[in-house]
Amino acid sequence: MVLYGVAALAVCMLAGTLVGEVLGIAVGVDANVGGVGFAMIMLVLVSHWLRGRGKFPEPTEQGVLFWSAMYIPIVVAMAATQDVAGAIAGGPMAILAGLGAVVAGAALVPVLARIGSPAEPLPPQDADEKQEV
Repeated sequence: MVLYGVAALAVCMLAGTLVGEVLGIAVGVDANVGGVGFAMIMLVLVSHWLRGRGKFPEPTEQGVLFWSAMYIPIVVAMAATQDVAGAIAGGPMAILAGLGAVVAGAALVPVLARIGSPAEPLPPQDADEKQEV
């Protein structure tokens, strides 16, 4: 059953790569445009659809979770490395755009923290709970 989860991940990856290649050709870029992102979205949608129909048992889900735990951090690290290399090669405007995005994100943290109503504080831990931590 774990193999089915790995197969679902592989099929979504192949389909996402195909969509990314077609999108790259459509916009006139000689590259895969968002193939990994499309694959992850497809995997989320397919697993949700299968889970809703009762055809996504726990061992199959473990196969998907295993590879997603291995795969996603590696892809994010690779993309970040490419972005930094592209920014340095792109000149000062690309670096300024990246710094602007970081500053804007940091400035929005207090704004986002104020969204929603304040929650009730957690109850104090008793002696048994403190020992488990």
